[in-house]
Amino acid sequence: MRGLGSILGLIVVALIAALTYKFYFQKSASVDGAATPTQTIDVVGVKSDLLAIAQSERLYQAEHGTYASMDDLVSSGAMSLRKSGRDGYTYDVSASSDSFQVVAHCPAATNPGCTSYSINPTMQIQAAP
Repeated sequence: MRGLGSILGLIVVALIAALTYKFYFQKSASVDGAATPTQTIDVVGVKSDLLAIAQSERLYQAEHGTYASMDDLVSSGAMSLRKSGRDGYTYDVSASSDSFQVVAHCPAATNPGCTSYSINPTMQIQAAP
């Protein structure tokens, strides 16, 4: 009887370990809508670019009293980021005298289920509709 209890205990421990493993990796795969490590790295890079563009907008606004287009940010030297996208994402800057919004549009055609992101003067990155 004692051997049966040991085997049953071992099975319970193995089941708990398997469920924990499954839950952990299922949860980590759904972070930010990215399913693979490469997609996760791409999303982190896109969010970093959005923050850099938003910081450039703030710098430009402090110097010129208005927000600027992507071309104006680059030509004025407020931004060193010279690319208009990353890993299929494209960046779109909408600016006025008192606000801006930068949107990173995801490449839905090549990456179904991906998420677009945006940032505004609040400096909060959000999923874009």
